[in-house]
Amino acid sequence: MRNTPGRRVSWLARPAVVVVPIAVVAFLATACAATARPVDSLQLLQQEIRDRGLDPGGVVLPYELTEDMRLWARDVAPPKLSNQQKLQRLAEALLDPESLRLEYAWGHTGTAAEVFEHRQANCLAFTNLFLGMAREVGVPVHFLSVKDVATYRKNEDLVVVSDHVAVGYGRRRELLVYDFSEQQSEKTPERLRRIPDLTAVAMFYSNRGAEVLQQGRAKEAIEWLETAVELDPELPNAWVNLGVSRRRIGDFGGAEQAYKRTLEIDPRILSAYQNLASLLYTMGRGQEARGYEETLRRSPSRNPYTFLALGDISFQNGRLTEARRFYRRASHLSSEAESYAALGEVAAARGDLRTARKMLRKARKRDLENERVARLAATIETSRS
Repeated sequence: MRNTPGRRVSWLARPAVVVVPIAVVAFLATACAATARPVDSLQLLQQEIRDRGLDPGGVVLPYELTEDMRLWARDVAPPKLSNQQKLQRLAEALLDPESLRLEYAWGHTGTAAEVFEHRQANCLAFTNLFLGMAREVGVPVHFLSVKDVATYRKNEDLVVVSDHVAVGYGRRRELLVYDFSEQQSEKTPERLRRIPDLTAVAMFYSNRGAEVLQQGRAKEAIEWLETAVELDPELPNAWVNLGVSRRRIGDFGGAEQAYKRTLEIDPRILSAYQNLASLLYTMGRGQEARGYEETLRRSPSRNPYTFLALGDISFQNGRLTEARRFYRRASHLSSEAESYAALGEVAAARGDLRTARKMLRKARKRDLENERVARLAATIETSRS
């Protein structure tokens, strides 16, 4: 089977693998230099972990394989094949519903071994599995960070922004990108950045921390996330989630420090501004909070939860017209229940129960069990009596 741009192999009708040959411009040529032998790479990674003050034996390497996995990979991609043929065979076998029967599972970033055992994976877990197997059969692949259309998911007060990672192979003239994703977009050199194994391991810890945090286990999440930022102190999303975790256990000072560290790394991370503004209001530092709010207002965003968060801050401080404006922008970006429920809360606060009931009907059509929808219903019921 030829490697052609845009070719897709279905993964249970959900994510796909796209193999994209890309002409590599000068700044990527260096990044695609010859890869060290696996043993040398492992020794280098272990030394980097020691340099971060951690014990390599206590750090999970999410792409490590078991002996059964090694045998499976060698059987699928024997030595007589070329590197590209090996990669193609591995991708087809992993995605074949008659083979491993892998199922897509968004909420858990498993290790390669966990994926192979339980047959469930999200995109990062699948990437770890594919990379580990490719290296096992002698193909010098590497991790790529993909600057892609961001994916936003919300769980209570936590907004999860999904980083996108792919597997790269090739050097100098062209780069093959193996992308396991629900969403596909154009892969051009300016959208791709090779990342070291240490950063990929840190991203695994960051993802696991965010997932544990969504399950309400903030103290456990802190352990995962602190390891993530120790492995790679320049990982902004890990710092944001660490701030959320610390705030949930009442460590406001630690949360503030984490949010500000995020902005030092990347001042474009809007969730750090909104979390920091909300935290400062809670701490009674309203003037300082408004400065971060103003920066956030001036920043372009396609994330509906950014505007919901801004609206919440305005609503809590009695600025109803401003809150309504932010909530309307959120509803234009995403017609989810929470946006309509928020608009209903503003209407109810103004005494406009007719509009509040209208927003409640819209919200209930989208999600009957949403906490904000239930809160609006209770508010309307209280106002009637």
